[in-house]
Amino acid sequence: MLSSFDVGDISTEALLFQTGYLTIKQEENLGGQFFYTLGYPNREVYQSLNNSLLAALVQNKSQQVVHASQLYRLLSANDIAGLRQLFHSFFASIPHQWYTNNDIQHYEGYYASVFYSYFASLGLNVTLEDITNLGRIDMTLKFNGKVYVFEFKVVELVPEGKALQQIKDKAYADKYRALNQPIYLLGVEFSKTDRNIVGFDWEPA
Repeated sequence: MLSSFDVGDISTEALLFQTGYLTIKQEENLGGQFFYTLGYPNREVYQSLNNSLLAALVQNKSQQVVHASQLYRLLSANDIAGLRQLFHSFFASIPHQWYTNNDIQHYEGYYASVFYSYFASLGLNVTLEDITNLGRIDMTLKFNGKVYVFEFKVVELVPEGKALQQIKDKAYADKYRALNQPIYLLGVEFSKTDRNIVGFDWEPA
């Protein structure tokens, strides 16, 4: 797949690999067939790629820069209530054309990817689908001596509180207790109708 040069039929992985946005991190020989684990070659590329993805979404570079600087300041101040307002503004800025002729707003993965790109564009330490013994955390952020555990849910219109409850029921915070750092649990719910945040519950672990 990685050696494909057919411009009309090239996988996303191959395109990112051939343009240098991804590199080989691990190689396995399984029965004579080689399998590769890909990753970002360095922090600069990690930030650059996610900045480009955000630019395609926001389509307003000055607004994107303002949002990014606000995000960093809010995290530095551990202002979780401010994070809700910032992300609400960010999703409100995504043009409605992105939702035309598709149902992307129905899927958790879409909202999780936007969150990830937002944090990754600042070069922050973010893990998606963070595996634990009882399931997968949608997103974990380690920043400034703190751990933020995110769970995302999509609802019709009204928040149901299930995102935060899942974090607690699955004891997701236990994976990070040995770090002896403050841990914050954040359950975020999105309305597929409003295409924005309708629930943002949090508490310290």
